[in-house]
Amino acid sequence: MRSRVRSSEMKGAMETLTEYADRRERAADDVLCLPFERRQKTRQRARLQSGREVAVILPRGIVMRGGYCLGAESGRVGLIESALEAVSVVNCDDPTSLARAAYHLGNRHISVEVGELSLSYLQDHVLDDMVRGFDLAVSHELRPFEPEAGAYDAQGHSHGSESLDRLDDYPGSGHG
Repeated sequence: MRSRVRSSEMKGAMETLTEYADRRERAADDVLCLPFERRQKTRQRARLQSGREVAVILPRGIVMRGGYCLGAESGRVGLIESALEAVSVVNCDDPTSLARAAYHLGNRHISVEVGELSLSYLQDHVLDDMVRGFDLAVSHELRPFEPEAGAYDAQGHSHGSESLDRLDDYPGSGHG
């Protein structure tokens, strides 16, 4: 049976990273390189590139984005780096075909990275076959994966200083 790690157990001797911030606020002391699946977990043990083990304890709902930082009470800062992952890439000059593929991938609750004329998702042969069924070519690459944030994600997917504070703040949302 797998035991569940409690945040109080994780705090022991290792440093605890509890703050999430834009990297322009402070210089990083170390790097935390994680795949997308692990960057979605707000409570975990992780190993920095220096080899030091840390506890990550963040508010629930945060997705750690490459280029942002995690800070500890000690003042030390770890830069989040998106690990290289096997992704499927769809490039297409026809926005309607690309939108159709994005719709069907989203309908399956798949995390998708949207480019100007491309879509990327974690490599999956079943999804690749579905996309090829729309007469779109699928290639495979090893690269960082930074999918779009969900529609109701207050964190947004911005690498600048702007963020989506609340859904209510947008005209036409019907909430404000």
